[in-house]
Amino acid sequence: MSILESKIPAGELAKKWSNHKEAIKVVSPANKRKLEIIVVGTGLGGASAAASLAELGYKVKAFCYQDSPRRAHSISAQGGINAAKNYQNDNDSVHRLFYDTIKGGDYRSREANVYRLAEVSPNIIDQCVAQGVPFGREYGGLLGNRSFGGVLVSRTFYARGQTGQQLLIGAYQALNRQISKGNVEMFNRSEMLDVVKIDGKARGIITRDLISGEIKRYGAHAVVVATGGYGNVFFLSTNAMGCNGSAAWQCYKQGAFMSNPCFVQIHPTCIPVHGDQQSKLTLMSESLRNDGRVWTPKKKEDAIKLQKGEIGPNDIKEEDRDFYLERRYPSYGNLVPRDVASRAAKERCDEGFGVNSEGKAVFLDFQYSIERLGKGVIESRYGNLFQMYEKITDVDPYKEPMMIYPAIHYTMGGTWVDYNLMTTVPGL
Repeated sequence: MSILESKIPAGELAKKWSNHKEAIKVVSPANKRKLEIIVVGTGLGGASAAASLAELGYKVKAFCYQDSPRRAHSISAQGGINAAKNYQNDNDSVHRLFYDTIKGGDYRSREANVYRLAEVSPNIIDQCVAQGVPFGREYGGLLGNRSFGGVLVSRTFYARGQTGQQLLIGAYQALNRQISKGNVEMFNRSEMLDVVKIDGKARGIITRDLISGEIKRYGAHAVVVATGGYGNVFFLSTNAMGCNGSAAWQCYKQGAFMSNPCFVQIHPTCIPVHGDQQSKLTLMSESLRNDGRVWTPKKKEDAIKLQKGEIGPNDIKEEDRDFYLERRYPSYGNLVPRDVASRAAKERCDEGFGVNSEGKAVFLDFQYSIERLGKGVIESRYGNLFQMYEKITDVDPYKEPMMIYPAIHYTMGGTWVDYNLMTTVPGL
């Protein structure tokens, strides 16, 4: 019978990871060459894990169901990646990143793992830079930072609105280097059908070749599952249609516990549903709330006219606009945490102040930032995002506000793991 044992190291929170590393058993370089590891999934998690394990000397077999690791859904991440480097000198710290993350997770996250995340975050940025990720930079050449929702400091490293794509290219290059050295064997177009257990431990996987349909088996000393989220169980989400959660289900059937499946992120800046033939929704980057102001009309009659198409957003005078996030949360304003912004948008729309034909949208307006900074600055920060929005909606966000509405985005629940990221199945 499986027992949930978190294996959190004893001692002070800030020293748990350091003490754990000092006490953990290590494998000699000669013995690493004798051990094989299977990595299922080659997004940011899987590709970096496979490359790092191979760099350490292990023999790695990597599997993905896409044509190439470059097709992983990690490529869709837009806004940025956080690290407590305090480049802005605005009083950021490891503890502040830890606390913001715990609070952003509604105090449901395991504190020991979140503190480790905050602790290693500066090294992750250094690793990405070393791999050639072209992060945005300030005039003097230092890496740039911008702020994100739920945070009062600027700690988000970014590459315009395509951070995930650039990070994935960096991880993919590191993976290809290990493939060329013979340390990683890559299996594209292969879907995991089952986890193989021997004497109660994960020792391999069964796959289907998605071209030939052939069922194959692969053995190893341990199995890493890095296959992404299950957001599509909620029907319309921002996830690609391939994000089906099937690998997590295979792990569950072999005895790996599930945890908090409803612990999902409702993202506030999604392009609203615009028809009954959609298979997925499109996300606009969280970073847009840096310079965009969220509002709805103050008068319900104005909202009704907007819904009927009788007037446009630019016809509503500033004194008749309700910047409700700035009104309710003056210290954070438009940068409140995502769940707070999402609930507030839904509440406004439920009260009848929605601005699209279905009454399920609010405005994200860049007029004020363009007046303050100039169109060129906004274009340099968000140009590709504005192009994407115009292509989908046929509205120019430089001239009219974007429409946004909350949607299912990221899944924090799923397969339960302990402090060492192992499931209730040993070796998985």
